[in-house]
Amino acid sequence: MNSRRAWLVFGVGVLAYLVAVTQRSTFGVAGVAATERFDATAAALSAVAVVQVAVYGLLQVPVGALLDLFGSRRILLIGAALMGLGQLVVAFSPVLVLAGAGRVLVGCGDAFTFLSVIRLLPGWFTPRLLPQLLQWVGMLGSLGQVVSAFPFALLLRESGWQLAFLTSVALSVLATALVALFVRAGEPLPLTTPIPAGGRLVILTSALRRPGTQLGFWAHTLLASLPNLLSVLWGYPYLTVAVGLPIGTAALTMGLFVAASIIGGPTIGYLVARFPWRRSNLVLGVGALSYGALLVLVLWPGVPPLGVIMAAFLAIGVAGPGSMVGLDFARTFNPSHAGGSASGIANSGGFIGAFVGMFLVGVLLDARGGKGAAIDVLYSYDAFRIAFLAPFAIGLVALVGLLISRRRTRARMFLEDGIIIAPFWVALFRRVRGGRRGPKGTDEGDGSSSTVR
Repeated sequence: MNSRRAWLVFGVGVLAYLVAVTQRSTFGVAGVAATERFDATAAALSAVAVVQVAVYGLLQVPVGALLDLFGSRRILLIGAALMGLGQLVVAFSPVLVLAGAGRVLVGCGDAFTFLSVIRLLPGWFTPRLLPQLLQWVGMLGSLGQVVSAFPFALLLRESGWQLAFLTSVALSVLATALVALFVRAGEPLPLTTPIPAGGRLVILTSALRRPGTQLGFWAHTLLASLPNLLSVLWGYPYLTVAVGLPIGTAALTMGLFVAASIIGGPTIGYLVARFPWRRSNLVLGVGALSYGALLVLVLWPGVPPLGVIMAAFLAIGVAGPGSMVGLDFARTFNPSHAGGSASGIANSGGFIGAFVGMFLVGVLLDARGGKGAAIDVLYSYDAFRIAFLAPFAIGLVALVGLLISRRRTRARMFLEDGIIIAPFWVALFRRVRGGRRGPKGTDEGDGSSSTVR
């Protein structure tokens, strides 16, 4: 545990995830080129991305169950191979339908990757490090967006479609080889509770019924949907066509998602470890920041200044590492033998929200621009201002789900462990006034024998 070998396994796992993020986001960078190459409408283009992300989201639960059964190494190998094959199909696709099939394979391989890395860590590192390592996986993996936004975009522009996508195939081949050489299972996870009779289906359904798992799902939906919607498909057309930024400036702006992960990831990891009982308040705060930034872009009269756009993308990007709190909910509110299943359920939330949002944005763009509209009309700024209302509907649904599941989770914590989570404003007032604690961690004068957090 925590050895040099552990850090080597961590590094290779993160590299495999970085390659997965690169493959995931290449089609968004190539969105304008794909519109011209395949003579596609915005709805048709969004349908390809929707199917890719839908496959990713829908596979999270079965992949989590497979991880509990087979372990991370095999699933990582399958994922890297599938993504390489999918990008190979995209490279030589003459029609959009075939390219869509390739992106389905990419979505499948992507689904196998992240959860495998997360599931790998508890066998190599002590629990004290896990919340921050989870953030580091997301932060370093997000560098894949830089790879797609800079070298891939430049290669696509200078050398064409096939060479750009064949280069991405080579990245998956490299990831497959490194995983095969260096990744091994760590220490077996201790059983916090006995494995129930009835097999993996019982484990999966039990994880799904736990309020803490549902809390993780809705937290991930609230925070991951918006940055995924922008990074996978609509951010690049918005910046290059609607706003009219040069490719280099647009790539730099998209790279702010990575900067947000670098800034926000360690900070959020620290706060989660320092204040574990206030994780949902952290999720709500990050959600207010990211959706507030999108609201500024929607309501700004005319095209906002570049500084405002970049600040908004940076704020939206913080939601990426913030969504990792959802996986921390799944991990801590489930027994160890259900960790993969619970993480899969939670991790599906942001991608289900993203594929619904991507499709709705495409439909609204087509409705505003009209059939057969030119690229500058289809992706006009006014069209995007209307289309970007779709993420708010998804965020509202996720917010309601989060508040309901949080109440149920706290009720279960009280019944099982006698833990009472005081309202945030009450806890903040106590901390500011320096309230005294009773001999067993209870608040003096509250008349309760239960631990108050």
